[in-house]
Amino acid sequence: MRISVEGQEGFRSYAGQLLLAMPDMPDPNFLHSAIALCVHDPDGAMGIDLGTAMDGLGLHTLMANFGIEDIVVPDVPVLRGGPVEPRRGFVLHSLDWQGEHMVPVGETWGISGSLDILKDIAAGRGPSQYVAALGYSGWAAGQLDGELSRPGWFVGAMDREILFSSEPEDRWARGFAFNGVDPHHIIAQSGHA
Repeated sequence: MRISVEGQEGFRSYAGQLLLAMPDMPDPNFLHSAIALCVHDPDGAMGIDLGTAMDGLGLHTLMANFGIEDIVVPDVPVLRGGPVEPRRGFVLHSLDWQGEHMVPVGETWGISGSLDILKDIAAGRGPSQYVAALGYSGWAAGQLDGELSRPGWFVGAMDREILFSSEPEDRWARGFAFNGVDPHHIIAQSGHA
C-alpha cells in the first residue's frame, strides 16, 4: 500500500507518510525503523526515525547542552533520527507553533531545526505535541524511489498518535497495525524477476 501525493511533473511524493522497514530489511541501520518522511521530491528524501530512543539522553539534557535553563516541561527521550549528521537536531511538532524556520510537512505536523523551538518548548510556549531527534535518514535524488521499487520498505499513512504519543519501541508495530498490516505475516521477497 502506497499513499502518495502527486507532485511536479507526475512525481509521486511520500512526504508526510510513514516509511516502515520490512521484517527482512537487509540494512541493520534500518532494522524496525519507523521513519516520518519529511521531504521527498525529485532532489531526494529526508526523514526522522521515530523508533529508537538515544541511550541516556533526554530532552532536558539536550536543552542544557544548549544553555537552556528553567525548563518547565517533562523530560522525554530524544530519538536517534538516523545515521546522517547525528549531532544535528530536529523537532517534529504539531502546527500550533510556527517559527521562522518551521517547514510544514502535512496538514497536522511540521519540522523545525532551530534553537528557537527548543527554547519555546522549555518555557512552555512551544507546540502542544512534539518529538525531538538527533540525526536523520537521507536519500540522494532517486535513491529512495529505487529502494521503494525493491523489497525492504513499506509506505503507509502517518497517524498523530504514532508520531506523538507512542513509545519509540512501539512505533514500528503500531505503524503497520494502523495501516492494516501484520508484519509477521509478510512473506519475504528476494531476488529479481
